[in-house]
Amino acid sequence: MYNEKVMDHFENPRNTGVIKDADGIGEEGNPQCGDIMKVFIKVKDNIIEDIKFQTFGCGAAIASSSMATELVKGKTLEEAWDLSNKAVVEALEGLPPAKVHCSVLAEDAIHRAINDYRKKQGLPQWEEKSGKESHHH
Repeated sequence: MYNEKVMDHFENPRNTGVIKDADGIGEEGNPQCGDIMKVFIKVKDNIIEDIKFQTFGCGAAIASSSMATELVKGKTLEEAWDLSNKAVVEALEGLPPAKVHCSVLAEDAIHRAINDYRKKQGLPQWEEKSGKESHHH
């Protein structure tokens, strides 16, 4: 069901854990499948210096979280914000269609962590891009 890349990130997820003095924390859950993801970021000079996550969910959710954190680590907040779940799926070399929603969880949790950081800095929060749901129509 899952390819080797997904299995690798599921069995050996990168960046798992908690950052105790995180600059931003984002939590996102999917009530339908019970997946929950929590993201912790450390930001220095607008760069995501460190990122950790905790995910309770299926293999695809864990693999997506792992890959998403790898893709945004060392990036600017703007670049991290622009990471789409499609890019995560592509980096994982594909997910089963029924599991693509798991990658949206990672994108949303990262967005929440970035906005949490911006809020703590007294900065305006960034708006979620609408159009993410366009693939349902």
